[in-house]
Parts: sequence; C-alpha cells; structure tokens
Amino acid sequence: MKLMLQKLIISLLLVLSSLDAIYSQGFTEVSEAAGIHHAFRVDLANFGGGVTVFDFNNDGYEDFYLPGGNDLDHLYQNNGDGTFTNIFANSGLDSTIPLHTQGAAAADIDRDGDKDLLITTLYSIEDRELSPNLLFLNNGDGTFTDVTRRYGLSDYVSNSEGVTFGDINADGFPDMYIANYISASPKGVSIFNENTITQSFVSANDFLFINASGQKFIEVSQLYGLDHRGFGFQGIFTDWDNDQDQDLYIANDFGYRAQPNYALKNEYPRKSMSYVTEDLKLNFGMNAMGIALTDYNFDGWMDYYVTNINASLFVANIDGESFFDLGYQLGITQSLIDNPNYRGVPVSWGANFFDYDHDGDEDLFVNNGALNPTVRLNHNFFFKNDATRFVELAEELGVDDPRIGRGSAIFDYDNDGDMDLIVVNQFARDPTETMETARTLLYRNDASDGHWLKVELSGVHAEKNGIGSKVIVDIGIRKLTREIDGGSSHLSQNSTIAHFGLGEAEEVRSVTVKWLGGKTQTISNVKADQLLTIIEKDDELQSTVSENRMILQQIGQDRMLIEYSVADPGPIDISLYDMQGQLIDVLMSEAQGITQGLWQWEMNPSMPSGVYLITLRTSQNILSERIFKN
Repeated sequence: MKLMLQKLIISLLLVLSSLDAIYSQGFTEVSEAAGIHHAFRVDLANFGGGVTVFDFNNDGYEDFYLPGGNDLDHLYQNNGDGTFTNIFANSGLDSTIPLHTQGAAAADIDRDGDKDLLITTLYSIEDRELSPNLLFLNNGDGTFTDVTRRYGLSDYVSNSEGVTFGDINADGFPDMYIANYISASPKGVSIFNENTITQSFVSANDFLFINASGQKFIEVSQLYGLDHRGFGFQGIFTDWDNDQDQDLYIANDFGYRAQPNYALKNEYPRKSMSYVTEDLKLNFGMNAMGIALTDYNFDGWMDYYVTNINASLFVANIDGESFFDLGYQLGITQSLIDNPNYRGVPVSWGANFFDYDHDGDEDLFVNNGALNPTVRLNHNFFFKNDATRFVELAEELGVDDPRIGRGSAIFDYDNDGDMDLIVVNQFARDPTETMETARTLLYRNDASDGHWLKVELSGVHAEKNGIGSKVIVDIGIRKLTREIDGGSSHLSQNSTIAHFGLGEAEEVRSVTVKWLGGKTQTISNVKADQLLTIIEKDDELQSTVSENRMILQQIGQDRMLIEYSVADPGPIDISLYDMQGQLIDVLMSEAQGITQGLWQWEMNPSMPSGVYLITLRTSQNILSERIFKN
C-alpha cells in the first residue's frame, strides 16, 4: 500500500511537472529590450487609449502607432531585428500634439499602395474644446500629411473613441465608422464616473463616413438611416450573415442607463442600414468597452466577445439570424467572476482572439484595467480554447499584468510565424504605489508549437488590403475562418494579415477568400509555414454598369449628394454651370476611371438664387441635371 502511494505521488508530480513545462513556454515581455517606452496619460480620469498595427513603410515588418492621450503619440518603426524606433518627431504627425488623442486605425484611403492613418481625439488639451479627428495620408517615405480639412473631416467634432474601417458599398475604397462618447466639452467636470457621465452629459451621435473615390469622406448617417445615440466606445464592420457585405455592431457604455449595444444590417446594394438589434438578440445593456471576433466552433459564422465590467459577453452566431450568450457554458464568464486575484470585479477593455499555440483553434486575451482614479490590481486574462471550454491561464503564460490596461492588438512583429501581443497601459490619474510604473507592454510569443500559415490579401476591385473579406483555410478535419480586421478590440486594430495555427498539418487542402462584393477565390494544396499573398483575380469581376447615370439628392438646405455610375472608361468630372453655360465650379475630377461613386457638394450660401446645371462628363458622354437654389 505504501509503495502504491509512493508511485501515485511520483506519477502526480510527473504530470504536474509536464504541465508546468507546457505552460512555462508562454509569452516573454520584451518592451525594454525592444525599445518601447510609452504609456497612455489620461486627463480628468477619462478613458483610452488604443494601438494600431500597420506596416507603414512596406518593408515586410509590421509597425504600430500609439496615441498618447495628454502625452505625445508614438510611431514605432520595426527595425526587423526585434527592436523598434520611435520616429514620431519627424513623421509629420505633429498636429496631434495639441490634442488629447484616443484611438487609431489604418487603411489605404487613396489606394496608392500604402496605409494611411486616422487618429481619434477628445478635445484640445489647453482648453478642452472639442476637436476634429485627424486623417493623415502616407507619403510613402516614412512621413505623413495631415489632410483632415481637405478630406472633409474638420467640421465633425465630438468626444471620439474607436474607429473602424470597412467597405460598406463594396467600391474598393475604405469607409469608416467612428464611435463617439459624449457630444459636448467636459469643461467643469473634474472626474469621469457613472454619475457625472450619465447625468451631466448627453450621449453622442456616431459618424458614418463614405470614402468618395479616395478624395474625400462624406458623412452619410442620415442617408443610410442611422439615427441613434450612445456612449459609444467601439464599432466593428463585420459580415455576420455571410452575404459578403459588411454589417455593423456597436459597443456602448452604460447601456443599462442609456442606449444598449446596436446591430445594423447592411442592405447593400441599397444605401441603407436597418436596425436588427432586437431581432438578433444583441440589445445588451452593459458597460461595453470593446469587441473581438472569431469563429470559435468552425461553423463558418462569426461569433463575438464584448468586454464589460464584471461579466463579459460571448455571443455565438446561430446561422446569422440570432445570437446566444455562451459565456457561462464556455467558462469565460465564470472564470472572470471566480478568479481569486480580484478584490473587486474585473474591468475589461481590449480583447483579441488568436491561436497562440498553433493547435488549430483560437484562444482569447482580455486586457483588464481598473477605473481611474480608483486604482487596484486588475490582472489580465488569457483563456486557452480547450475544445469544449476556455481555461484561464494568464498567470501560467506570463500575461497576467495587473496595471491599468486599455487597448490591445496582435501581430507577428518578429516574423517567426506566431502572433505576438501588444498591450496598452495608462498612467494612474493620481500617483500610486499600488502597482508597477505604467508601461505599454510587448509580449513575444514563445508558446507556439506546430505549423502555421499567414495570408495577406491584395485587393484589385476589393479594398486594397482585403479589410472585411474572409479567409477560410480547409485543413481536412475542420475549416478555419478569419475576417480581416479594420478596427476592433478597444480603440485598436490588429494586423490585417490573417493567421492560422495548423497543428501537425504540413499542407492545407485549400485557402478560400470571400472578397467583399461577392467574389470567391480558391487556391488548393498550400504548403504550411509561409506567408501567402493572394492577389484578387481581375478577370472574374467586370463592371456591371451598362449606362451612365447620375442621381442628385439634397440633404438639408445646402448639402447635395451626387451618386453616379458610368460605363465609359477613362476620366470623369462633375461641374456646376449657370443656365447661360458659364462654368462656376468643378465639383469633382477623377482620372482613375472609377465606374461608381458618391460625391458631396456643399452649396455656397452666398450663391445667388436661381436655376443651375450639374454636369457629369465622361470621355464619351455628358449628363446634366437641373437644381434650384432658393
């Protein structure tokens, strides 16, 4: 009996030793060695910030941008040797300096082959007056140009939080949605909390911008039927019903006292979005902070995790027609509540699904952080996907940092085939010795064991980097689905390169891309352990425009939307004439031969009353429509 007991103890010790060996190979925090020296600085104990991952210099190593709040922003260039250099000082991004910056996301706005940058702002640091969000075009030489005013964004001001890019009209030019929090300056308020926010402020309208052929952004909330308000933190464009257009899901704070989360279905090709929140059972009233997406059960439908105070939400997609919260059943919600490290409830912000260990399913990182200025340890979480449940392993994997966390993103910064993690932390509003000094953290992934595949998209008709398109990898026993990110987590954006852990598979049966707009493209028998670039086939999608068309729609007293489609190749222009044939103004000129588009014209209030002609001119035809100016 004694011998048997000794053998049992030895066996248990061996099991525990093997488990410790498995989990000891987790993540290594390398911020100092990588040259990252950043933390987000709050003002009034408000919220933020985010991080966006993008290879701005197209050298094959992904870089990232970090808004600084009341401190300077940082633009970190990847040196390709495991280190980064902050090149903000000479980047042309200095118009961010007077403003309190919050979040960021990147996309190729003008389709010139490099990624441009949108930075959300709260207000001017000096006087807390509301400020516009800032748009910077990438010059292709490591610098950026502020085009906020030129692209029509300077008149739209709010306390903005998260931005997400998508392509809701499938024209190849990235559109954007900006979630706004409050609609007025917070002057006179010394601290943000539930009472001061919900009782002192009116929740804000969000912004929906259509990209007009890479030359301008047009705010189209009214045109698309959006009329909601909310304490908005983050929206995501996502195709939950698999019809190859992008719908919209919005996370709102204080949903139980104000407006809950919203879900809007894209009615493409109609220029309309319809509210389907209650139909889909997504109208949760919660402190929603951020959103992560995955296909956790390999059924081809996107599922969503929404961060919250205390119990976050995991909603499984039932054939695109309804959602069901499986947080308790999968162990995510229960683990959050029962974790012994907490003296109060966890406050969750950023979240990211990725297959950290290459076993073929996606795991979940959750960035937690206490509300300011109430500072207490608030450890992060990492849930390993264990087939039927998620198991919380943040401490074992070395990512259970207790600082004041906010945004987070994933990317393969060292190009070794696995996804690494960057986690934004902020300074406490008041000095504290409760926790370590604030610092944004870079975690190198040392836990992966197995084969992998990375897929990078290059759109020809679709958005240049495939934002919103889906990549499906068939490994035989299951199909793995990824949707290319245009902005998610909390005020952040992940890499636009899709990543797949393949376990022992050295080859996949096929890689299928479902491009926005309806095209599907498949490549068979793809070797593992490579970065695969898929260029959209140009011969499968021809213009369906058979005739030239121009539709004018007046919105408000002095705002005109001009929708056009042209069958003729070559340049087009839209001009304003008086009835005597005198040219008054060229409203739009496009040399790229865009076949369909939308343009906004703001009438000059001093323009004399009368009848005018708006004329669309192609290489072969002229269309004219009369307008009346009162």
